[in-house]
Amino acid sequence: MTEDQKEAVAPAPQTVPLSAAERTPAARTGAILFRHRGWLPILFLGVPLVAPGAMSARLWIIGIALVLVGEAWRLWGVAAAGTSTRRRSRNVNRLVTYGPFAWSRNPLYNGNFLIWMGFAVISGVFWFLPVAIVLFAIEYSLIVRFEEGVLESTFDGEYLDYKSHTPRWIPRPPAARVAGDLDWPQAWRSEVSTFLQYAVLIVAFAIKSRYGIGGKPMP
Repeated sequence: MTEDQKEAVAPAPQTVPLSAAERTPAARTGAILFRHRGWLPILFLGVPLVAPGAMSARLWIIGIALVLVGEAWRLWGVAAAGTSTRRRSRNVNRLVTYGPFAWSRNPLYNGNFLIWMGFAVISGVFWFLPVAIVLFAIEYSLIVRFEEGVLESTFDGEYLDYKSHTPRWIPRPPAARVAGDLDWPQAWRSEVSTFLQYAVLIVAFAIKSRYGIGGKPMP
């Protein structure tokens, strides 16, 4: 199912009725954002790429560290949920509650947040950081409302029980270990396109840093 959470290996029946949570205006808006979530970060990262910023070696170190931590968390989530996390449909027949999903209901989005913030820090465009946080909060809060509605429609009580003891955003160690399989080779293969995107962004910010595009060049 989702970029985050709980995905399927095979499509769920098409007759699953919509839950009340999935019919809310927030969930309907989130469904639109969910379908287009792949290109939304391009708009987000366009601002720090062209806006003036005081880039420095220290900011590069901090930013790259955030990107690495965020991607490690994302990769763990993909290893648990599988490649079906890249789906654009609402069909899902497997609720994933182990690995990072035992710590937070949206570990891939947790990782995305750190990655976005990492590139924003690299840019040195400090005024954009609070804007980025607000944009992220609005976009992903709406997407998660849609995803939670779908999961409630599909799994009902099973999902509501999981939801009741697992935080939505801020990771928290689970009270008990939840067993589950992690497919690391598949996760690495699935993230190849993501790694290529990082490489392109790093080159773009390096060019900005070197030639002072939108700001002063680094010494």
